[in-house]
Amino acid sequence: MNDNTTSTSSATLHYIFDPMCGWCYAAAPLVDAARSVPGLDVAFHGGGMMTGANRRAITPQWRDYVLPHDRRIAELTGQPFGEAYFEGLLRDIGAVMDSEPPTTAILAAEALRTGGGLDMIHRLQRAHYVEGRRIADAQVLAAIAKELGFDADAFASAFARLSGEATSKHMAESRQWLQRAGGQGFPTFVLAQADGTASRIDIGPWLGRPEEWKAQLAKLVPPSPAATDAGTGPASCGPESCAI
Repeated sequence: MNDNTTSTSSATLHYIFDPMCGWCYAAAPLVDAARSVPGLDVAFHGGGMMTGANRRAITPQWRDYVLPHDRRIAELTGQPFGEAYFEGLLRDIGAVMDSEPPTTAILAAEALRTGGGLDMIHRLQRAHYVEGRRIADAQVLAAIAKELGFDADAFASAFARLSGEATSKHMAESRQWLQRAGGQGFPTFVLAQADGTASRIDIGPWLGRPEEWKAQLAKLVPPSPAATDAGTGPASCGPESCAI
């Protein structure tokens, strides 16, 4: 399980998600906003919504099922959905919706670059919902990794190493996170403080309001240890800012 924590963080926002989850895509701007809150780390936990017997092939029935949800997400949040998704992927009969390969790609990206996992999540969501790409296909995942600046050989090696057992373990631990948080599905957000206290956050009121969400998180996160320590030492202050 990847906590993505550092010694200077005051709190961690745990993001329990799935790369094939439409409402996780709805929350993507909130995840991006959280990453810029001082003293807050964002940790991802991929729960494997569509794995094993829950994998789905695209069918006309599936398209009819997801379209109202996707339109609701677009209306509520302003998140874009592309014609390549609506009229391409959702009509690509036989394309398989499988959460495991993209989750492995996310783990590989994080293994190669701190923060790379969250970058990969965001890029995969756009590839799926805007560009209509098959993000369960290894060739597509390799291409997306290259687009994000990862070395092809290094990514292929990390992907192979983290496939199978390592990804299954991550997903099982993520499901444990979901259960402990009392979450009912994806996405679920849990804010954990440095003292070990944690609380689940209802993101419903914040969907489509990333700047207000960011301000709210900032109120809930105490000053980071680094900032606190810096305040006890000498500082050079000018008319517009202070420099350590």
